[in-house]
Amino acid sequence: MARSLLLPAMLLAADGAAAQNLDTMTREQLVAQAVKEGSVTIFSLSSRIARIEKAFESAYPGIDLIGLDMSSVKQIARLEAEQQAGVNAVDVLYLADTPVVYDKLLKAGRVQNYVPPRVAGEIDAAHKAPLLVHRLSTKVLMYNEAAHPNGSPVTNLWQLTTPQWRGKVLMVDPAQRGELLDLMTEIALHPDEMAAAYKAQFGKDIAVDKDLKGAGEQYIRALFKNDLILVANSDLVNKAVGDKTSKNPPVGFSTYSDRRDNKKEGWALQVANAVEPATGILFPAVLTIASKAPHPAAARLLIDFMFGDNSPTGGPAFEPFNVPGDYATRKTIADDPDSVPLDKLKAWRIDPARTAAARKRINDLIISLQ
Repeated sequence: MARSLLLPAMLLAADGAAAQNLDTMTREQLVAQAVKEGSVTIFSLSSRIARIEKAFESAYPGIDLIGLDMSSVKQIARLEAEQQAGVNAVDVLYLADTPVVYDKLLKAGRVQNYVPPRVAGEIDAAHKAPLLVHRLSTKVLMYNEAAHPNGSPVTNLWQLTTPQWRGKVLMVDPAQRGELLDLMTEIALHPDEMAAAYKAQFGKDIAVDKDLKGAGEQYIRALFKNDLILVANSDLVNKAVGDKTSKNPPVGFSTYSDRRDNKKEGWALQVANAVEPATGILFPAVLTIASKAPHPAAARLLIDFMFGDNSPTGGPAFEPFNVPGDYATRKTIADDPDSVPLDKLKAWRIDPARTAAARKRINDLIISLQ
């Protein structure tokens, strides 16, 4: 009886030791092990994983990279469902929605952190734990620079609650994209700044409804009551906002880095950075390994690869993400010269723990307004 109780503990210790050995391997050592594994599967919040797949398989022809484009919300739900069913099919997750990831995945032991030794010294400590941050991404107010060549038509978030912008503000439904719920939550978490912006816009102090907590929540209610348009995906926002042929386009909360597709899609997207009190949020996009990943060495090799080479752009492994509006956490990689410098981007950086604590209340408020 005693032996049967000891055996699982011994196996867990062995698994932990194996993982530790993998964590300290050099890239060359990982390559040898990863080639034996033969493949690696990643869930990715960005369709740009297709370009990474091509670059990775060119660099490591013996390893098949299977990249699946999937929102953070869907990744979280799928990983939970698969692991609860005893299925371990994915190796790496590339996702945002960190308030949920830290709470539902990391605390539950469904994912584990890995920092490649090759780049560990080139990434700030805050971006190495509790999960490794690959880049900082955004949800910000975007406008059409072809229709407004002199700059954003919006200079204060409260303007979006006025008759001029009724039915002319777009956003992906926060129920479908956690990053948009994080945006609304962050607005609620800055009541003093939202109150000051209200006074700057309207010349009087804000009156907050008795059932709400602060000017940020009042803003959310006012925005929804002004016929905020919720859509299914960011492409719909970008097309409506950025269409070069539009004479009177709407504005929308979207991803700054979608501006990379302006030429290909015929868009004229630009970030509305001169907005009070902020244009939106900066949030971490993290790379993490699924617990019991079927290809653990290849998983670590892929994460190492995605941090790029030693060139200023990061080379083929990082260049898909080296675009205006994306900000690398690896210090050797220079931001795209067309980006607003990170220290000048008027966006709030989310605190995942603080956001997680406030998220349910804001989600309930949004549901009541739909």
